[in-house]
Amino acid sequence: MPIRILPGELIDQIAAGEVIERPASLVKELIENSIDAGATRIEVDIERGGVGLVRVRDDGAGITAGELALAPARHATSKIASLDDLESVTTLGFRGEALPSIGSVARLSITSQAAGATQAAQITVEGGEVSAVRPAAHPPGTTVEVRDLFFNVPARRKFVRSDATELGHISRLLERLVLSRFDVGFRLRHGSRVLLDTPAVQTPADEVQRLAAVLGEDFSGNAVAVQHAAGPVMLSGWAGLPTRSRAAPDQQFWFVNGRSVRDKLLMNAVRVAYRDVLYHGRHPAYVLYLTLDPKLVDVNAHPAKQEVRFRDSRQVHEFVFRAVERALSATRPGAATVPVPAAPTGGGSAFPAASLSLPLREAGPGLWRLAAQVGEGPDAAPPAVGSAGGDEPLGTAIAQLHGIYILAQSRAGLVLVDMHAAHERVLYERFKAQRDAAGIASQQLLEPLVIDLKPHELAHVLEQREQWRRAGFEVDALGPARLGLRQVPAELPLREVLSVVRAMVDDMAVDAATHHLDAAADRFLGTLACRSAIHANQSLTLPQMNALLRQMEATDRANQCNHGRPTWSSLSLRQLDQLFLRGR
Repeated sequence: MPIRILPGELIDQIAAGEVIERPASLVKELIENSIDAGATRIEVDIERGGVGLVRVRDDGAGITAGELALAPARHATSKIASLDDLESVTTLGFRGEALPSIGSVARLSITSQAAGATQAAQITVEGGEVSAVRPAAHPPGTTVEVRDLFFNVPARRKFVRSDATELGHISRLLERLVLSRFDVGFRLRHGSRVLLDTPAVQTPADEVQRLAAVLGEDFSGNAVAVQHAAGPVMLSGWAGLPTRSRAAPDQQFWFVNGRSVRDKLLMNAVRVAYRDVLYHGRHPAYVLYLTLDPKLVDVNAHPAKQEVRFRDSRQVHEFVFRAVERALSATRPGAATVPVPAAPTGGGSAFPAASLSLPLREAGPGLWRLAAQVGEGPDAAPPAVGSAGGDEPLGTAIAQLHGIYILAQSRAGLVLVDMHAAHERVLYERFKAQRDAAGIASQQLLEPLVIDLKPHELAHVLEQREQWRRAGFEVDALGPARLGLRQVPAELPLREVLSVVRAMVDDMAVDAATHHLDAAADRFLGTLACRSAIHANQSLTLPQMNALLRQMEATDRANQCNHGRPTWSSLSLRQLDQLFLRGR
């Protein structure tokens, strides 16, 4: 076949294959045009899952009759005029491909009245054939109707799914758009049924309602605010508490300069921030807005503009990770709720213009006990068990249950604490702080402890010798497959040393593929904390239990252990009364 120039209609249909994948794709393109036009109210009507009809009506600036004929032309746009404009684009659309692509595979009608115009105008496109502009009746703003999608491309029509499936994609798209612009009202109807109706946000209560419309009524009460800035980069939004995790990543929303994206780098940064507060296999819920200089991000990386590229991806990853991690660090008993950030508006910006230690000490040959650094001698005053509990969030310990749980009484009611999970988090956070300061306290051994490893495992340990040193170990090779331990963490019982080291070596293979520099080091310390913490059936005195409760209240992320399991739970007096049908 000889080389030839393709006809314009075929070129548009080829472009439509990239831009208009399914009905939700054209809904996205049309709504983004409405937002770029300054609309404050956008109404979307759907029939037959979007295949029969997609109608998008807005109250934006509109299109003049003189420019209406250019709207469905290839690469016609009012949003950029030069390469400089493309490198600093702030609008959602800019390619000039959507309308001609839609017009080549559907029956398209555009009716608009520009601001200040005395009359509206209309133009139609069917299978690439454009009509003349004619007068029409229409209020200020624009209505775009798309009927019979893919009517002239049977091969593409076969790939469209059921009406319910396509409507589901449109509904999820509207949810992302609803969260992207709190200053714009949205309504979605399928036939005569209203699926979504969210007026523009005017008050904080409206903001909570909009979040609830997408993420559920319980989200705002189970999330922490994220708000952090560094130079030209800002991050704000909401990060769901680890206790509100989900089985699927279906409530994860990212917006970059107001644009909804599914970016692997940003999603990974959040995943790493949750890594030691989220239970294995669970997914966090969050709504996050990243605002930065448009020149620092390339939005022209994908035909549908769903992916972006950052000039300095490593710096962005680190910034997002640190910001979310810091917000989550406040998840401890009694921590104050962080004020919710202002809702995102135009341009996509979401910004409105005495620690106690619990070390394990050797009390005699083969004997170990928990030595809380509080008064616990014969003269120590016992807690007031008969009182209503102290003002502390976790109250006062009154008993140990089944060698596993601490039962405490607070002014609010009853508190149950998993003592191993709680102590594990306390130790883990303390180990991290010691490591970042001067290294973990260690003790020298009179004779080295020896552990047999595989040659490649030994080589890996020696490569990570500095990391082991900062965790309180001094390691050396005593042969081709023998590791010598000359120094170990002071808080690690000698009987546990060999099993802890074995577990750490096994974890190294997992850490080799980590996406963050601190992840392997933190897992290293997490294993150490887990093995060093109080274990089941270890008897504690009341002062020791109270010391652990106070330590939890002063420890970041103490609501979960290092593996993401909850460390404590409570029953309020009202809940207790309901259990016993008791009135107050």
